[in-house]
Formats: sequence, C-alpha cells, structure tokens
Amino acid sequence: MSGILLAQQILNGLLDGVYYLLIALGLSLIFSLGGIVNLAHGAFFAIGAYLTLVISPYLGFGGALVLSPVAVALLGVVIERLLFRRFYRSDPILSLLLTFGLAMVAEQALRMIFGAPPLSYSIPQELRGQVVVGTFIYSFYRVVLLGIATACVAGLWVLLRMTAFGRVVRAGVQNPDMVGALGISLQPYMSAVAALGIGLAGLAGVLLAPIYAVHPAMGNEIITPAFVVVVIGGLGSFWGVVVAALLVGLVKGVMVGIGYSAASTAAIYLLMLLVLVFRPRGLFGERITRFE
Repeated sequence: MSGILLAQQILNGLLDGVYYLLIALGLSLIFSLGGIVNLAHGAFFAIGAYLTLVISPYLGFGGALVLSPVAVALLGVVIERLLFRRFYRSDPILSLLLTFGLAMVAEQALRMIFGAPPLSYSIPQELRGQVVVGTFIYSFYRVVLLGIATACVAGLWVLLRMTAFGRVVRAGVQNPDMVGALGISLQPYMSAVAALGIGLAGLAGVLLAPIYAVHPAMGNEIITPAFVVVVIGGLGSFWGVVVAALLVGLVKGVMVGIGYSAASTAAIYLLMLLVLVFRPRGLFGERITRFE
C-alpha cells in the first residue's frame, strides 16, 4: 500500500477515535462524578442520529446540528433527574443494570418508530467535495467533522478548567465529601454534567449520520469501543480520555492501512489488555471517590 493510502487510512482511524472521544468524555464525566455506569450512552448517540433524519428535511443539516444535541441533552437531564439520581448512593452494579435496561428500551423504541432496516442520510451538498494537498485527497466533510469535534473538546476543556462550574465539578470528582462540607450540593452540577455528556453523544450521532447507516442497534456498536477508550485513558482524567481516543484511532487506522482490517477491532482490545496489565488505572487514571 502506498504512503498516501496509508495516510488516508490513519486519518480515517483518527476520525473514528474522535467520535469515540465525544462519547467517552461523557461516559467518563458521568461515572467520575456520579458513579453511574451508563450503558445507555450509545442509545443517545443513536437518538441523535435519528433526530438528524427528522429535523433535516425542515431545517437542513445546520438546524439538525444545533437542535439534535440540545434535544438529546434535555432528554439526558430528564433521565438524570428521574432515574440516575436514585442510584448515586447505590452499588454501581444497580446503575449498570438500570442503564442496560434503558438501552434496550431505547433501541426497541427506535425500532418501533423508524423500523428495523438501516436508513441513509446523504452528506449535505455544501459539505461535499475533496480537500487536495498535492497528491493527497481527503473528504471535505470528514475534515469539517474533525474541526467540529476538536472545537467541542477544546470548549469542554475550557469549561472544566477555566470556570467556577468546572472547578466545582473537578473538586466533586476528587473529593465529594469536602465539597459537601463546604455547603455545595453536587446534584445540580450532576444534571449539567449529564446534559453535557449525553449531548456530546447526540452530537456524535448527528456528525456520523451522513457517513454510516442509521439503524436502531448503532448505539450498541459504538458503546464498547467508547468504554475501551475510557479504560485505557483512565477514569477522572480529561486528557487521558483524549490521548486514549487518538491512540485507539491510530492503532485502528494503521491496522487497516497495512492490510489487516479484519484485525483492527481486535487490536484495540489487545491495547486495552496491555494497559490493564501494566497500569490498571489507565494511562492517566487517578484515584477518585464516588459522589455521595
């Protein structure tokens, strides 16, 4: 395989890593602050993709890009207040069972509403075309997708590191008892974190709808790689998840580029195994205390 084709496959792998990142960041935040193992996170990704199909005929892709993540985030707030909030002080296995059931309900609801066959959504006309640099050619839409995802990750980092909201969230992850002793309730912050994390999953669904087929089980297909990213990066570490997502994408792209596409998924699981053997807390994992 030529160097140009290898570079294209590596970029495609990094693109996979970027949308794993959008989902994994929400998973990591919700678990770190609330102790909720959210197996339904992939379902919100699928809902975001289906909302793109519903909204686009009326408001175009731009309208779907704005409204779908917002709608999914609001749904996340409702789920957090009605369901997640009941399990903050419970054994994490109970929240795992809850979110597993929630994922199944969401998948079946999508199947009943939209049908089981995959649906397609074309790349908007204004985002079609190619980026050409010398002999290197790459999809313009994929470049835009990378730019949007990068901007979202940068914005989330600024929110968590440079604002009073972010300082409370980070303190709640590290020492929730101390935050409570200072008279600060973490429950409103947990609602906001759920909205952010679940909204990012919805955004990933919008961005991926023009590239991959939209079907009810698409959330189940993406949730496992997203958990792999969280495990490799380490719970409680923003940059750990970012580095892990890019590393997973790089490994996947290289495997496809050298002609072993069938083994690309197995390679990322092997990478996770190696990290767990030599550093069980993940690459940048920290000791955290579950929110009480």
